[in-house]
Amino acid sequence: MTETGTGAGAVTGTEKDVPVGRRERKKAATRQALADAALTLFLERGYDQVGVKDIADAADVSTTTLFKHFPSKEALVFDEDADQEAALVASVRDRAPGRSIPAALCEGILRIRSGAARKDPRFVAFLDLVENTPALREYAHRMWMRHETALTRAIAEESGAPASDLTCAALARFALDAPTIAENHPDREEAVRAAFAVLEHGWAKAR
Repeated sequence: MTETGTGAGAVTGTEKDVPVGRRERKKAATRQALADAALTLFLERGYDQVGVKDIADAADVSTTTLFKHFPSKEALVFDEDADQEAALVASVRDRAPGRSIPAALCEGILRIRSGAARKDPRFVAFLDLVENTPALREYAHRMWMRHETALTRAIAEESGAPASDLTCAALARFALDAPTIAENHPDREEAVRAAFAVLEHGWAKAR
């Protein structure tokens, strides 16, 4: 299907006649189709060998439509950024009584990763793609670390500390860095848990 671009965020006459719920479902379906097409092509050909037009063609939309949903080629690979931030914050705010913030964060981060693996059997291949593509690896780390501010705020609120508290900021930063530290470990979950054990119990007890 070929679509005529009407400018970012514009609504065509036809779209105005579509109920909001249906329109949002259509947008979500298009976004998912683009993300799926991108991942399939990247895994088949390699990230650098695929252009945005290839992805748009595979999803049967125009490149204009693609850029309405994703600001860049890299963004096509990481389409659940907002969901991840909400999950990270919830792991702190909704933790069980008596559960420490580091322990809750550890489980929350592992749950995000395992949830992605359950949703798509290509997750391991996706991780390999990211790790072996410098542009994606840098983008992935930058996007993941964007959650630091929201996570610091949640930790501070739950700890009764001011938003500028250094220890809360340090915990948020180190917690988000744990998956990166674990990347090259043969058992990533074990490595993440080991990193959080240091955060939970302190360096002296970890030696």
